[in-house]
Amino acid sequence: GVGLHISPFIKPQDIGSLLNKAGFDLVTLDSEEIQVGYPHMMALMYDLQLMAESHCTFSRSRTIRKDVLVAADAIYRTMYGKDDRYPATFRVISFIGWKPGPDMPKPAKRGSQNVSFKDLGKIVEDPHLMEKLSKKEDDSNRK
Repeated sequence: GVGLHISPFIKPQDIGSLLNKAGFDLVTLDSEEIQVGYPHMMALMYDLQLMAESHCTFSRSRTIRKDVLVAADAIYRTMYGKDDRYPATFRVISFIGWKPGPDMPKPAKRGSQNVSFKDLGKIVEDPHLMEKLSKKEDDSNRK
């Protein structure tokens, strides 16, 4: 029959909620999708195993039958294979949370920024622009 062979997926908002419930503040999450091409199904499965992405629940089956692997290989290659590669997309979620205490960073006061979000695109293109805009704002605040 059909069964799970990877761990259940978790949503980024679930991670944030769990960290908040555990008492963490200033929770920040970031996610990124990475697509990797594999030469064959076994290479993909090997990487999944190295990432500890094999099914971790107690009720799982310990093995996958060979006929299931052969069928999965054929179906995956037909549906998604291109240029003799198996594409696999991975979502990597990074997160941080602070335990309340005297060393915890404090959020800046509303309106205390010295650079506008409207300049963000320009700053990405020219990182030195951040310094120029910051100095320009500081100078205008001193007057």
